[in-house]
Amino acid sequence: MGNEPVNESESEKQGDKLQNDEGGESGQSSGEQEVHSDAQQADPEQPSEVVDTGEQADELAKVKDQLLRTIAEMENVRRRSQRDVENAHKFAVEKLLGDLLPVLDSLEKAEEVAKATDNAASMAEGISLSLKLFVGILEKAGVAVVHPIGEPFDPQLHEAMAMVPNPDAEPNSVMDVMQRGYTLNGRLVRAAKVIVVKGE
Repeated sequence: MGNEPVNESESEKQGDKLQNDEGGESGQSSGEQEVHSDAQQADPEQPSEVVDTGEQADELAKVKDQLLRTIAEMENVRRRSQRDVENAHKFAVEKLLGDLLPVLDSLEKAEEVAKATDNAASMAEGISLSLKLFVGILEKAGVAVVHPIGEPFDPQLHEAMAMVPNPDAEPNSVMDVMQRGYTLNGRLVRAAKVIVVKGE
């Protein structure tokens, strides 16, 4: 038997198969390269995203700080307003008190004159009762008398009308009160007019 001819169709099929295998491998390699290339292109974008996130955090912190400042300022305004309202209630009668003090002074003088007159005992008693009633009303309104005989002179509460020597009294102390002073809820309305002991 001689040599049998090679089946050309089978050879062509084997050749095509080899070409397909090589083409598949090369396609796979090129696909992997494309994936790696995409990944490399995506990597540079990641740091910018991190930077953007950091900027957003800083901006959020600034907004939060501003909000806290605004809340604190509103609270301060509320407290000031509340204090102003309380003071308005406390000192609403201050002007009225200033108008009534001369009346009080007149009653005190009348009481002194009545006591000095022997035939006016009943009159003095009536004036004293009216004066005590009047002072009680003022005390309920928050009024306090400044009558500092024997106390150290205080320029915040007293007005020195004269200075006289007195060896029996402490220097710079109040020896006599010419006119009483008054405070309203701790605030001075009128200073007491006093005579102060002169120092050596």
